[in-house]
Amino acid sequence: MKSPNQAKNSVSVIGAGIIGLTSAIALQEAGFLVKIFAEKKIDHTLSNKVGAVWFPYSIEPKIKTDRWAGVSYARYLKESSFAKGVSMIPFLNAFNDLKEEEWVKHLPPGTVREATERELPKGMEKGLIAEVPLAEPPLYLPYLFEKFRDAGGEFELRTFDSLEEMNQLGFFVINCTGLGAKALCKDQDLHPMRGQILRTEKMEVSSFADPTKKGALSYIINRSQDAVIGGTDYDNDWNENEDARDTDLILKRLEAFGVSTPPKVLEILVGLRPKRSAVRFEFDPQYPRIFHNYGHGGAGFTVAWGCALELAEELRKKVSSQ
Repeated sequence: MKSPNQAKNSVSVIGAGIIGLTSAIALQEAGFLVKIFAEKKIDHTLSNKVGAVWFPYSIEPKIKTDRWAGVSYARYLKESSFAKGVSMIPFLNAFNDLKEEEWVKHLPPGTVREATERELPKGMEKGLIAEVPLAEPPLYLPYLFEKFRDAGGEFELRTFDSLEEMNQLGFFVINCTGLGAKALCKDQDLHPMRGQILRTEKMEVSSFADPTKKGALSYIINRSQDAVIGGTDYDNDWNENEDARDTDLILKRLEAFGVSTPPKVLEILVGLRPKRSAVRFEFDPQYPRIFHNYGHGGAGFTVAWGCALELAEELRKKVSSQ
Protein backbone atom coordinates (compact mmCIF):
# COMPACT_ATOMS: atom_id res chain seq x y z
CA MET A 1 0.00 0.00 0.00
CA LYS A 2 1.06 3.56 -0.64
CA SER A 3 1.53 5.85 2.32
CA PRO A 4 -0.69 8.96 2.46
CA ASN A 5 2.23 11.10 1.26
CA GLN A 6 2.53 8.98 -1.88
CA ALA A 7 -1.17 8.96 -2.76
CA LYS A 8 -2.11 10.97 -5.82
CA ASN A 9 -4.76 12.85 -3.84
CA SER A 10 -2.24 14.00 -1.20
CA VAL A 11 -1.32 17.69 -1.35
CA SER A 12 0.99 19.78 0.81
CA VAL A 13 0.36 23.52 0.79
CA ILE A 14 3.27 25.70 1.91
CA GLY A 15 2.05 28.96 3.44
CA ALA A 16 -0.90 29.95 5.63
CA GLY A 17 -1.80 33.37 4.29
CA ILE A 18 -4.89 34.03 2.21
CA ILE A 19 -3.36 32.34 -0.87
CA GLY A 20 -2.39 29.21 1.08
CA LEU A 21 -5.68 28.92 2.97
CA THR A 22 -7.92 29.36 -0.08
CA SER A 23 -5.74 26.96 -2.10
CA ALA A 24 -6.01 24.35 0.65
CA ILE A 25 -9.79 24.64 0.94
CA ALA A 26 -10.37 24.60 -2.82
CA LEU A 27 -8.26 21.44 -3.04
CA GLN A 28 -10.25 19.83 -0.23
CA GLU A 29 -13.47 20.68 -2.05
CA ALA A 30 -12.01 18.95 -5.12
CA GLY A 31 -11.42 15.76 -3.12
CA PHE A 32 -7.76 16.11 -2.14
CA LEU A 33 -6.24 15.36 1.26
CA VAL A 34 -4.43 18.52 2.31
CA LYS A 35 -1.84 19.46 4.89
CA ILE A 36 -0.60 23.02 5.37
CA PHE A 37 3.01 23.68 6.35
CA ALA A 38 3.81 27.27 7.33
CA GLU A 39 6.56 29.32 8.90
CA LYS A 40 4.02 31.33 10.89
CA LYS A 41 0.51 30.93 12.28
CA ILE A 42 -2.26 32.77 10.44
CA ASP A 43 -2.32 35.73 12.84
CA HIS A 44 1.34 36.46 12.06
CA THR A 45 1.07 36.38 8.28
CA LEU A 46 1.14 39.38 5.95
CA SER A 47 -2.49 38.60 5.11
CA ASN A 48 -3.54 39.40 8.67
CA LYS A 49 -2.20 42.97 8.39
CA VAL A 50 -3.97 44.22 5.28
CA GLY A 51 -7.23 46.05 4.57
CA ALA A 52 -8.44 43.22 2.32
CA VAL A 53 -11.04 45.02 0.27
CA TRP A 54 -11.68 43.60 -3.20
CA PHE A 55 -9.75 45.57 -5.81
CA PRO A 56 -7.27 44.27 -8.45
CA TYR A 57 -4.42 46.60 -7.46
CA SER A 58 -0.79 46.27 -8.60
CA ILE A 59 -1.04 42.78 -10.07
CA GLU A 60 -0.31 41.32 -13.50
CA PRO A 61 -1.10 39.94 -16.07
CA LYS A 62 -4.43 41.73 -16.31
CA ILE A 63 -6.10 39.19 -18.61
CA LYS A 64 -5.67 36.47 -15.98
CA THR A 65 -5.90 38.54 -12.82
CA ASP A 66 -9.15 40.26 -13.79
CA ARG A 67 -10.66 36.83 -14.46
CA TRP A 68 -9.39 35.51 -11.11
CA ALA A 69 -10.78 38.64 -9.43
CA GLY A 70 -14.19 38.02 -11.00
CA VAL A 71 -14.27 34.41 -9.76
CA SER A 72 -13.20 35.58 -6.30
CA TYR A 73 -15.93 38.23 -6.31
CA ALA A 74 -18.56 35.54 -6.91
CA ARG A 75 -17.18 33.38 -4.09
CA TYR A 76 -17.09 36.27 -1.60
CA LEU A 77 -20.59 37.34 -2.62
CA LYS A 78 -21.83 33.86 -1.79
CA GLU A 79 -19.88 33.78 1.47
CA SER A 80 -21.11 37.20 2.58
CA SER A 81 -24.34 35.59 3.82
CA PHE A 82 -22.60 33.23 6.25
CA ALA A 83 -18.79 33.59 6.49
CA LYS A 84 -17.30 35.52 9.41
CA GLY A 85 -15.76 38.81 8.36
CA VAL A 86 -17.10 38.91 4.79
CA SER A 87 -19.47 41.68 3.72
CA MET A 88 -20.35 43.68 0.62
CA ILE A 89 -19.61 47.41 0.80
CA PRO A 90 -19.76 50.42 -1.56
CA PHE A 91 -16.18 51.34 -2.47
CA LEU A 92 -15.06 54.38 -4.44
CA ASN A 93 -11.97 54.02 -6.64
CA ALA A 94 -10.26 56.90 -8.42
CA PHE A 95 -9.18 56.36 -12.03
CA ASN A 96 -7.44 58.21 -14.84
CA ASP A 97 -8.73 56.41 -17.94
CA LEU A 98 -11.91 54.34 -17.88
CA LYS A 99 -10.62 52.23 -20.78
CA GLU A 100 -7.89 50.87 -18.47
CA GLU A 101 -10.37 49.70 -15.82
CA GLU A 102 -10.91 46.24 -17.33
CA TRP A 103 -11.90 44.76 -13.94
CA VAL A 104 -15.27 46.49 -14.28
CA LYS A 105 -16.26 43.98 -16.98
CA HIS A 106 -15.96 41.10 -14.51
CA LEU A 107 -18.48 42.49 -12.02
CA PRO A 108 -22.19 41.62 -12.02
CA PRO A 109 -24.40 44.08 -13.95
CA GLY A 110 -25.56 47.00 -11.87
CA THR A 111 -22.82 46.76 -9.23
CA VAL A 112 -20.55 49.55 -10.52
CA ARG A 113 -21.15 53.09 -11.75
CA GLU A 114 -19.25 56.33 -12.21
CA ALA A 115 -19.34 58.60 -9.15
CA THR A 116 -21.04 61.95 -9.33
CA GLU A 117 -19.06 65.11 -8.64
CA ARG A 118 -20.72 65.44 -5.20
CA GLU A 119 -19.65 61.91 -4.25
CA LEU A 120 -15.96 62.49 -4.98
CA PRO A 121 -13.61 63.40 -2.12
CA LYS A 122 -11.81 66.73 -2.37
CA GLY A 123 -9.14 66.67 -5.08
CA MET A 124 -10.39 63.51 -6.81
CA GLU A 125 -11.43 64.12 -10.41
CA LYS A 126 -12.95 60.79 -11.46
CA GLY A 127 -14.04 57.68 -9.62
CA LEU A 128 -16.05 54.48 -9.84
CA ILE A 129 -18.34 53.30 -7.05
CA ALA A 130 -18.66 49.53 -6.91
CA GLU A 131 -20.35 47.12 -4.52
CA VAL A 132 -17.37 44.95 -3.58
CA PRO A 133 -16.42 42.31 -1.02
CA LEU A 134 -14.60 43.22 2.17
CA ALA A 135 -12.89 40.34 3.98
CA GLU A 136 -11.71 41.42 7.43
CA PRO A 137 -8.55 39.35 8.10
CA PRO A 138 -8.86 39.08 11.93
CA LEU A 139 -12.27 37.45 11.40
CA TYR A 140 -12.01 35.79 7.99
CA LEU A 141 -8.63 34.06 8.31
CA PRO A 142 -9.63 32.18 11.50
CA TYR A 143 -12.91 31.26 9.80
CA LEU A 144 -11.03 29.77 6.85
CA PHE A 145 -8.56 27.96 9.09
CA GLU A 146 -11.38 26.42 11.12
CA LYS A 147 -13.13 25.40 7.90
CA PHE A 148 -9.90 23.76 6.70
CA ARG A 149 -9.42 21.86 9.99
CA ASP A 150 -13.07 20.78 10.15
CA ALA A 151 -12.65 19.20 6.71
CA GLY A 152 -9.80 17.05 8.02
CA GLY A 153 -6.92 19.36 7.15
CA GLU A 154 -3.68 19.16 9.11
CA PHE A 155 -1.35 22.03 10.00
CA GLU A 156 2.33 22.05 10.94
CA LEU A 157 4.73 24.89 11.68
CA ARG A 158 7.81 24.29 9.56
CA THR A 159 10.31 26.15 7.41
CA PHE A 160 11.88 24.99 4.16
CA ASP A 161 15.27 25.89 2.75
CA SER A 162 14.84 24.62 -0.80
CA LEU A 163 12.41 23.31 -3.40
CA GLU A 164 14.24 20.00 -3.18
CA GLU A 165 13.23 19.74 0.48
CA MET A 166 9.62 20.67 -0.33
CA ASN A 167 9.56 18.05 -3.07
CA GLN A 168 9.83 15.32 -0.43
CA LEU A 169 6.32 16.06 0.86
CA GLY A 170 2.92 15.03 -0.53
CA PHE A 171 2.31 13.83 -4.07
CA PHE A 172 1.64 17.47 -4.99
CA VAL A 173 3.18 20.52 -3.30
CA ILE A 174 1.70 24.02 -3.66
CA ASN A 175 4.14 26.87 -3.09
CA CYS A 176 2.20 29.75 -1.52
CA THR A 177 5.14 31.30 0.32
CA GLY A 178 4.69 34.85 -0.96
CA LEU A 179 7.88 36.87 -0.63
CA GLY A 180 9.58 33.82 0.86
CA ALA A 181 9.61 32.34 -2.64
CA LYS A 182 12.38 34.79 -3.59
CA ALA A 183 14.99 32.74 -1.72
CA LEU A 184 13.32 29.36 -2.22
CA CYS A 185 13.05 29.75 -5.99
CA LYS A 186 15.95 32.15 -6.49
CA ASP A 187 13.35 34.37 -8.14
CA GLN A 188 14.97 37.63 -9.26
CA ASP A 189 11.63 38.98 -10.49
CA LEU A 190 9.97 38.78 -7.07
CA HIS A 191 10.47 41.82 -4.83
CA PRO A 192 8.79 43.58 -1.89
CA MET A 193 6.37 46.47 -2.22
CA ARG A 194 6.36 47.97 1.26
CA GLY A 195 3.02 48.93 2.72
CA GLN A 196 2.46 50.92 5.91
CA ILE A 197 -1.08 51.40 7.17
CA LEU A 198 -2.83 52.88 10.17
CA ARG A 199 -5.53 50.98 12.00
CA THR A 200 -7.81 53.60 13.49
CA GLU A 201 -11.17 54.04 15.11
CA LYS A 202 -14.03 53.74 12.65
CA MET A 203 -14.54 56.89 10.59
CA GLU A 204 -17.59 58.81 9.40
CA VAL A 205 -16.23 58.79 5.85
CA SER A 206 -17.14 56.53 2.93
CA SER A 207 -14.51 53.94 2.00
CA PHE A 208 -12.40 54.94 -0.99
CA ALA A 209 -9.03 54.43 -2.68
CA ASP A 210 -6.85 56.55 -4.94
CA PRO A 211 -4.21 54.35 -6.60
CA THR A 212 -3.60 56.77 -9.48
CA LYS A 213 -0.29 58.21 -8.24
CA LYS A 214 2.62 55.77 -7.85
CA GLY A 215 4.26 56.19 -4.46
CA ALA A 216 1.22 58.00 -3.08
CA LEU A 217 -1.39 55.26 -2.63
CA SER A 218 -4.24 56.54 -0.46
CA TYR A 219 -7.30 54.78 0.92
CA ILE A 220 -9.81 54.47 3.73
CA ILE A 221 -11.49 51.14 4.46
CA ASN A 222 -14.15 51.20 7.13
CA ARG A 223 -14.59 47.78 8.73
CA SER A 224 -17.06 46.47 11.31
CA GLN A 225 -15.08 47.60 14.37
CA ASP A 226 -12.32 49.87 13.04
CA ALA A 227 -10.85 51.45 9.91
CA VAL A 228 -7.69 50.96 7.90
CA ILE A 229 -6.01 54.00 6.39
CA GLY A 230 -3.17 53.81 3.93
CA GLY A 231 -0.78 53.73 2.67
CA THR A 232 2.52 53.28 0.94
CA ASP A 233 3.58 51.32 -2.14
CA TYR A 234 7.38 51.48 -2.16
CA ASP A 235 9.03 48.97 -4.51
CA ASN A 236 12.16 47.10 -3.36
CA ASP A 237 11.84 48.47 0.18
CA TRP A 238 12.63 45.75 2.75
CA ASN A 239 12.00 47.93 5.83
CA GLU A 240 9.47 46.18 8.08
CA ASN A 241 9.65 48.83 10.82
CA GLU A 242 7.09 51.59 11.13
CA ASP A 243 8.23 54.97 9.85
CA ALA A 244 6.90 58.13 11.49
CA ARG A 245 7.40 60.05 8.24
CA ASP A 246 5.06 57.65 6.45
CA THR A 247 2.47 58.04 9.18
CA ASP A 248 2.61 61.82 8.70
CA LEU A 249 2.32 61.40 4.91
CA ILE A 250 -0.73 59.16 5.24
CA LEU A 251 -2.47 61.61 7.56
CA LYS A 252 -1.59 64.62 5.35
CA ARG A 253 -3.00 62.89 2.27
CA LEU A 254 -6.15 62.12 4.23
CA GLU A 255 -6.46 65.81 5.10
CA ALA A 256 -5.95 66.72 1.43
CA PHE A 257 -9.01 64.59 0.61
CA GLY A 258 -11.08 66.81 2.89
CA VAL A 259 -10.93 64.80 6.15
CA SER A 260 -10.34 67.66 8.58
CA THR A 261 -10.49 65.71 11.85
CA PRO A 262 -7.58 63.24 12.19
CA PRO A 263 -8.64 59.76 13.29
CA LYS A 264 -7.48 58.14 16.51
CA VAL A 265 -4.67 55.76 15.57
CA LEU A 266 -4.93 52.37 17.32
CA GLU A 267 -2.06 50.59 15.61
CA ILE A 268 0.59 51.08 12.91
CA LEU A 269 1.19 48.07 10.66
CA VAL A 270 3.90 47.39 8.09
CA GLY A 271 3.92 44.57 5.55
CA LEU A 272 5.90 43.61 2.46
CA ARG A 273 3.66 42.72 -0.47
CA PRO A 274 5.09 40.02 -2.79
CA LYS A 275 5.20 41.82 -6.15
CA ARG A 276 6.19 40.35 -9.49
CA SER A 277 5.94 41.36 -13.15
CA ALA A 278 3.34 38.55 -13.33
CA VAL A 279 1.84 36.18 -10.77
CA ARG A 280 3.73 32.89 -10.88
CA PHE A 281 1.01 30.31 -11.41
CA GLU A 282 2.54 27.17 -12.90
CA PHE A 283 4.17 23.81 -12.29
CA ASP A 284 7.90 23.98 -11.61
CA PRO A 285 10.03 22.94 -14.62
CA GLN A 286 12.54 21.05 -12.45
CA TYR A 287 10.15 19.62 -9.86
CA PRO A 288 6.94 18.83 -11.81
CA ARG A 289 4.93 17.95 -8.67
CA ILE A 290 5.47 21.46 -7.24
CA PHE A 291 2.98 24.12 -8.31
CA HIS A 292 3.82 27.78 -7.72
CA ASN A 293 1.09 30.19 -6.65
CA TYR A 294 2.79 33.41 -5.51
CA GLY A 295 3.56 37.01 -6.46
CA HIS A 296 0.08 38.51 -6.03
CA GLY A 297 1.31 42.00 -5.16
CA GLY A 298 -1.36 44.19 -3.56
CA ALA A 299 -4.29 41.99 -4.58
CA GLY A 300 -3.92 38.72 -2.70
CA PHE A 301 -7.42 38.74 -1.22
CA THR A 302 -8.85 40.00 -4.51
CA VAL A 303 -7.67 37.08 -6.64
CA ALA A 304 -7.15 34.35 -4.01
CA TRP A 305 -10.28 32.29 -4.70
CA GLY A 306 -9.94 32.61 -8.46
CA CYS A 307 -6.40 31.25 -8.28
CA ALA A 308 -7.37 28.56 -5.77
CA LEU A 309 -10.29 27.18 -7.78
CA GLU A 310 -8.29 27.16 -11.03
CA LEU A 311 -5.42 25.46 -9.20
CA ALA A 312 -7.73 22.72 -7.91
CA GLU A 313 -8.99 22.12 -11.45
CA GLU A 314 -5.40 21.95 -12.78
CA LEU A 315 -4.48 19.29 -10.22
CA ARG A 316 -7.69 17.36 -10.80
CA LYS A 317 -6.88 17.20 -14.53
CA LYS A 318 -3.30 16.19 -13.74
CA VAL A 319 -4.44 13.26 -11.61
CA SER A 320 -7.02 12.18 -14.20
CA SER A 321 -4.40 12.10 -16.93
CA GLN A 322 -2.00 9.88 -14.97
